[in-house]
Order: sequence, then structure tokens, then C-alpha cells
Amino acid sequence: MMFQTVASRVGSRGFGLAVTGGVGGGIGYHVYGNEGNQISLLQLQSVRTVNQNIEQQLSLVFPAMGALLRAGRLVKTAAVMAVDYQMYFMTKKNPDSLLNKFYSNEEEYERQEAEHLIYQLQEELEQAQAAYVEGSNDDDSTNKDTIIDDTAEQNNETKSKNAKQHMISVANQLADAEDALDKSGDSNSVHERNANRLLELFRANAGVYIKVGQHLANLDLLLPQEYLSRLSSLFDDAPVSSYEDVCAVVKEDLRKSPDDLFDDFSRDPIASASLAQVHTAHCKETGRKLAIKVQHKGLRETSKGDLLAVTAVVRIAEKLFDEFNLGWICDEMTPQLPKELDFTNEGNNAEAASAHLQKTGLDCVVPHVLWRSSTGQQCLTSERVLTMEFEEGFPATDVERLDNIGICRRETAKLIASVFNAQIFENGLVHCDPHQSNVLLREHPRKKGKPQIVLVDHGLYKRLDPDFQESYARLWTGIVMADISAIKRACENLGVDKMYPLLAAMLTSRPFDEVIERSRTGSLDASPASGGGDKAVIKLYAQRYLKEIIDMLDIVPRQMLLIFKMNDCLRHVDYALGSPSNNLVIAGKYASKRVLDSDIADPKGLLGVFKSWIQYANVLLRINSYEMWIWLSSNSIFLTNNRL
Repeated sequence: MMFQTVASRVGSRGFGLAVTGGVGGGIGYHVYGNEGNQISLLQLQSVRTVNQNIEQQLSLVFPAMGALLRAGRLVKTAAVMAVDYQMYFMTKKNPDSLLNKFYSNEEEYERQEAEHLIYQLQEELEQAQAAYVEGSNDDDSTNKDTIIDDTAEQNNETKSKNAKQHMISVANQLADAEDALDKSGDSNSVHERNANRLLELFRANAGVYIKVGQHLANLDLLLPQEYLSRLSSLFDDAPVSSYEDVCAVVKEDLRKSPDDLFDDFSRDPIASASLAQVHTAHCKETGRKLAIKVQHKGLRETSKGDLLAVTAVVRIAEKLFDEFNLGWICDEMTPQLPKELDFTNEGNNAEAASAHLQKTGLDCVVPHVLWRSSTGQQCLTSERVLTMEFEEGFPATDVERLDNIGICRRETAKLIASVFNAQIFENGLVHCDPHQSNVLLREHPRKKGKPQIVLVDHGLYKRLDPDFQESYARLWTGIVMADISAIKRACENLGVDKMYPLLAAMLTSRPFDEVIERSRTGSLDASPASGGGDKAVIKLYAQRYLKEIIDMLDIVPRQMLLIFKMNDCLRHVDYALGSPSNNLVIAGKYASKRVLDSDIADPKGLLGVFKSWIQYANVLLRINSYEMWIWLSSNSIFLTNNRL
């Protein structure tokens, strides 16, 4: 689409101003006199003012047009998905209906029967969960009675155990049915179709849409597996900007081309993400290999319009469909995106994180940021260009590579959890986007067979308030010790009153009745099932209480939203590693130390200090006893297998 506009008769002597250009192309300005005469300085300043005004208006027009185009794709995709799901839910409840025969072909019948079985098992598991929770609560209230009938107590305990065993059995059946369906290879399920539509939309629209897709890919407990599998590709295979666009951004920000600034600047990126892509190069002065992160051209200008469009469509979908409750993702992204688009902010976060991690002694490195050249004359990092030293690593979810180099999954999961819990409870400056491509692994260069983390992408950080940090630490300590009164007090400090069981369940991804059970047994492990059944139970709990979870997000402090996002990412990585780590144990260590430090900083006399140390020692004793039991169990299995 071409356009031309002409401004004339500015000043005492006439001249013309021609502006030409088009969508996707450059804008040209031509100043000329009536008879080719020379224009005075005053007239030239007037021309420049007109030019600036026109350029400012056009800079708003083009991004707005692009945002509208992308919003149109979003609305179209959302409408098609809504119709597809409406048909799906109508046929799912009755696979023998005429509508189902009209809607499906013969190849889909077998899959739909399997989906119908899963639907029935989900309903049965929901009923079993309700019976188990009710039994646990009855048992808990019975234990509080001053006079207890032994026969009634035995009956309640037996009833609770039977309810739990039934729930485990149904959960394992559901996990087996879902696994069989996943292995069937049918690529035309309703979830697969709509996951592909959503992936195509995110790829076509890029930018903010990729960011949304990456967040959705971490919601293991809320979304079907088809979405997780398809959208996970956005972590490593996001759309790529052209080399010409990369050079334009570098030259605009650093005033020189990539080849003038670096040696061997790669034309193709080694990685591309929602906001930027990474190229390799070598430092001209030292020869050190570098990683150059360059923001996608035009993203800074289009991001606001895209975020508004996504938010508007999500709000409409929430009103139309009761089951759709993802507006909190937009609420979380809106204030944080401008910070992520400023790479100087990311550089500062990286340096702060590196300084803290060095103090912890944990095996985690952060790439060193280069702000200027070694001579100090050339800037190398700006709002849209970030220059770092290159560090090797592979994604944390690449378990095959992890196993091939002989690194223990349990040690890896423990190290990852330790790094982020140290940030939360010690430093208070937290990396809130630890997805699989931001948490890289490699064998430690000086410790054979041991993992080392390379932590990248430090754009999304949150500084926790000390009061929030302390309340959060007391909440986790209460969860570890299964101290329900302590959990309730900590939740009240976080603004949550009656829904404290739900908040605890959201943080641990475990049902709160397990806390009740652990309060009786004193154990740190109360998993309701094992393997796939365990995940099926947790996932159905999350889906069952989705509305309450969304309501909770409106109550808790805003800082908690980014903590939830971080937990989503870490849980996704932990599941990929086979869930070998009990995060309850690791979080408990760091949280209880934070509580101790807080109590000692504000002591209530010598007796108060002594009491704080006793409480801390009690937590550590329970944690260390549990870890010893796990170690003995794993070594016993290892020795048994070797004998066999």
C-alpha cells in the first residue's frame, strides 16, 4: 500500500515536502523550492518540525494496523476453537449420538470411545477424591474430641484408608487410559487440532503471542498434554528475525554494524525466543566467544497493542465460557513486559543474580555481561542489544542427554530447586521465568559426573518485599512441619483467610488433606499415588478447583503471581526429570533458615532466641531424617537389583 502526502507554502517562499513510503518499507522525505532556490535555516527548521510530526503520526499508524491484523487472527482462531470444543463436549458425553456420527468419521470412533472412558474415569476420580477428603476431615475432627470412642475411631481410620486406596486405584486407571490414548498416535483429536491452531496463531503473530504460548506450555496441571507438547516448541523454535533486521537494530542502538563491533558475527541465530534471538560472535580485543542477544525489530513499538488485543479477547472468552479462566496471565504480563524489553535492566539483574549465587556456593553460573569494549570507548549493551560471554549448556528437560553423560537426575533436580529457593528466601531477587530453555545444564568442568546450571534470560525478575519474604517463609515452614495453625497465620499475613488450604495446595501442587495426614504421621511424604496416577490426582484437583484458584489470584499480593509463574516453570522441569526431587524438603531448608534469621534479628529475650533455635533444629531433624530414609531406600533398591 503506497501513499504520498505533500505540505506546501511554508514560510515566505514556497516549497514542497513529499513523503513516500509503504507498509513494510522505508519512508522518504524530499524538500524542494518553487524554483530550486536555497531554503533558509528557519525554513529548514520548519520543515524538520513538519517531518517529525508526520513521522510521529506514521510511527503510530503502522504498529496499530499490525496490531489490528494480529487481533483479527486471534479472534478468528478463538472462534474456530470455541465451535470445535462445543461440538466435542456435546459428542463426548454421548458417543452413540447422531451428532457424533455426523461430526466424526470412522477413524475417530476408537479414539472417541477412549476419550469417553477417560471422561468417565475423571468423574469417578473426582467422586473418589471428594470421599477421601471428607473422610480425612472427619478423622481429623474426631482426633480433636476430648472423649473418643475407640471403635468409632477405628472405623473412621479404616474408612479413610479404603477411600484413599480407591482413589489411588481410579487415578492409576485414569493415568493408564490417558497414556494409551497419547500412544495411539491419532493426530486429529480435538485437543491436537486446537493446539495446532493456537501454535500457528502464535507463530504468525510472534512477539507477545509467543510469550503467552510459552507460559501456557508450563501449565502442566491445567492444560491437556497435546497443548503442552505442541506449545513447548515455542521455547526453542520461535520465529526468527532476518539478518537485515538484526543488523538494523544493532546499528540503531550501538551506532555500528555487527561486523564493525565483533568478529565472526553469525548470520543465523543459535536460539530465538519471544522477544529476541541470540547470535554468536567473538570479541575483537580478546577473541573470547560471545553471545549477542538482539531484540526483534519493531517489537518495542507493537507490544502494547498486542497485549491489549490478547487481554480483550481473553476477557470476552472468560465471560462466554465458565471453564475459561486465564485472564491472570495477562494481568501478570502487563506490568512486567516493559521491563523485559529493556535489556539494560536484564544486564543489571544478571549481575545481581551472579553476585548472590557466588555467595551461596551452588554450582550455577550466570553469563558475564559486557557493557563496553575493553578500551571503554564502545558501548556493547543497550535497551535492545545485550552482549554476554558465551556459556555452553543444554535444556534442563533434555533427560536423554543428561543420562548419556551420567549425571544423576535427583542431584540435578535438587540443584535447580536449591538455586531458586535460595533466591526467594535469601536474596529476595527472584528469576521468575525459569523455563526449560532458560535453565541450561552441563557437566561441571571440575567435578566429574556432577551437574552445573547455566542460568540465562534475566529479564523477568521480582524483588520481594522483606515482609512478604518472611510471611512466605513461615508459610513454607508450616507446610513442611504440617503445622496447620502456623499455615493459617502465615496465610492471614498474606491477605488470605478462609482459603488458606487452597493457597497451600497451590504452592505445593498437592491436596491440602495430605498436610492433615502428615500432621498425624509426622512424615514428609504423603503422596496419594505413584507414577502417572499421582500426576492424575494432582491435575484433577487443579482443574476441579480452577475457579477458586482464579479467585485466589485476586486476593494474594501481586508478588505472588510471579512466584506462581516460577513454580509453574520449575514444576514443568521437575516433571520432565521424572519428579525425582521433593521440593517440600528443599524449600523447607531455606524457608526455616529465613524464619530463624528473622526471629534472631528481632529477638524476644534469651528464651525467645533459644526457642527459635529449637524450632529450626526440629525442622532440620525431620528433613535430614527423611533424606536419610530416601538414601537408604534408593541404595537398598540398587543393591537388590545388582544381586539379581
